[in-house]
Amino acid sequence: MRKIGLFEAKQKLSELVGRAAEGERIGITRRGKLTALIVPARPEQDLREVFKGIEEVRKRARPRRGLTVKRMIEEGRM
Repeated sequence: MRKIGLFEAKQKLSELVGRAAEGERIGITRRGKLTALIVPARPEQDLREVFKGIEEVRKRARPRRGLTVKRMIEEGRM
């Protein structure tokens, strides 16, 4: 991670944002102390894909016979 002072960061903000978009993490310092980060944005996720993944995991999970939510709570698992 590259660190840069606040004054310089203000002067080069557009450049720093471009570098972050390419995957670089940039630390902003104020009086020598790290105070902020410019990091790449996470790609947006389609909620349909997220729920599809959850459904696939749920289908693969095999509940034990006789195991109920109530029993799990009583055993302190939830």
